[in-house]
Amino acid sequence: MLSSQVSRSLSPEIDPLWLGSGWAMEDLAKPQILLESTFGDSHPGSRHLAQLVEEAKISIYKHGGKPSAYTVTDICDGVATGHDGMNYSLLSRDIISAMTEIHARSLPFDAVITFSSCDKSLPAHLMALARLKVPALHFCGGSMAPGPDFISAEKCYEAADLVAQNKMAVTEQIYYQQNACPTCGACQYMGTASTMQVLAEGLGMALPGNALMPASFTMINRMSQKAGRQVMELLKAGITPQKILTREAFENAMIIHSAVAGSTNALLHLPAIARQAGIAVTPWDFDRIHQKIPVLTGIKTAGYWPTQLFWFAGGVPAVMRELKEVLHLEVLTVTGKTLGENLEDLEKEGYFDQADLFLKNYRVKKEEVIQTLDKPYYDKGGLAVLTGNIAPEGSVVKHSAVAPEMHVHIGPAKPFDSEEAAIQAIENGGIQPGDVMIIRYEGPKGAGMPEMLKTTEAIYNRPELVSSTALITDGRFSGATRGPAIGHVAPEGAAGGPIAVIREGDLIRIDIPRRKLDIIGWQGQKKTQAEIEEEIGQRLAKWQLPKTKAEEDAGGILEVFKKMAGKTLEGASIF
Repeated sequence: MLSSQVSRSLSPEIDPLWLGSGWAMEDLAKPQILLESTFGDSHPGSRHLAQLVEEAKISIYKHGGKPSAYTVTDICDGVATGHDGMNYSLLSRDIISAMTEIHARSLPFDAVITFSSCDKSLPAHLMALARLKVPALHFCGGSMAPGPDFISAEKCYEAADLVAQNKMAVTEQIYYQQNACPTCGACQYMGTASTMQVLAEGLGMALPGNALMPASFTMINRMSQKAGRQVMELLKAGITPQKILTREAFENAMIIHSAVAGSTNALLHLPAIARQAGIAVTPWDFDRIHQKIPVLTGIKTAGYWPTQLFWFAGGVPAVMRELKEVLHLEVLTVTGKTLGENLEDLEKEGYFDQADLFLKNYRVKKEEVIQTLDKPYYDKGGLAVLTGNIAPEGSVVKHSAVAPEMHVHIGPAKPFDSEEAAIQAIENGGIQPGDVMIIRYEGPKGAGMPEMLKTTEAIYNRPELVSSTALITDGRFSGATRGPAIGHVAPEGAAGGPIAVIREGDLIRIDIPRRKLDIIGWQGQKKTQAEIEEEIGQRLAKWQLPKTKAEEDAGGILEVFKKMAGKTLEGASIF
């Protein structure tokens, strides 16, 4: 018997409540399908989802089910950036995940489709689906169209800073504001939103070709209809996420992440999803794979092409086709078929031929957007995990977006206890070429782990700093980050990690090829390893957590998250 029917037999008051909501009597006995979305006026990645939910509802009705649409909208990192709202970004992932679980278990529903597009909502939904033991799939909300001359959303951060420096006219800034986000969908670069759509499909939890579909095309509506039909097939077959989210599926996702030079935030989200599936995924799994799998795509911001051109080139299936010899093709997916069978079906259906024709509109060849294993864009993956006496438990850098001359760098430390103080120092000329900026107490237990996009853009927009100044933080970065930015430093400062005791003038060595991040001396002098270890130990013995602005402003749900959040290495989640 269906779970929803068991609940009805135990709680007879359910029936009149549903009928009071406008249901027909015959709906009561149907399989109950939850359509959980982040629809709301919060940002372009969620504003259009109601229509996609509606398409799936119609399809579920056609195939014998009764859909119910529930909503917990998400916040946008672009809206929250540069102020204290960013402190609430990462914790929103866990709250959305919790509410999705609460909704799914309240009836309980017999199957679930989640709909989201962006940074925290998409991993939130996948975390919930990994916990729920009912047939389910995720539907990706697609990608935003690029503006004129391939303008994309991150240009507005750059424009605002350039205006502040009197390097851009306000009229030009207004032009970018009006043209950078012309449609709904996830931002047009391989930020966290686009990365998580790619990984949802890479895990086998989204339908083939769904990730980064043009959100303004009617074909995404047809794909949503297909999702409604498919969730009913999953219910009939008894295929749950537990059968899809295997160790091999997560390895596939990390391989694809490397090939698309995905966001560093995936090192928070994929381990958090895997944890809910009972699988351990670590930063060193990413690092191992990124050392073997090259970057095959030239997608913004590390490359030239916006994400819709990536989809026109064949999207995730095209990357999978190039990676066939290294992927686990036997894994089960939400189609009810294996990954290998999906690729065969797409070949027969002419999916890849259609991709070539889409690109013809732009006079672009597929190989310009998605290259091959033997002729990659970048001969290794996009990121590296660094350890050392600054980050004994690890840190991460997107080195594909770092100038080669900064892959090995020694410079004096300029430590700050908040992002606001660091930005002020940049704007006031307090940062010099060669400096290594340290922003601490921004980790999960310090400030909720906000991203530092405003700081990295401030560095990027100053020619004297962009190729010479590094940033190290226990916070995180936007997927749009460019330049030598090292984040996720663990243990974090608020937990008494070594980053908390770095002093101004300490010599910091960044060595990406050797995967090292260390204090190597102070006051302009290099020291022996024994001297450094003794000094760090003495500093830590005297250290006390300072009263930061984030601490002064704390309270409510942020305080709960800071107390409960797990280690950065494990996804910085309360679960």
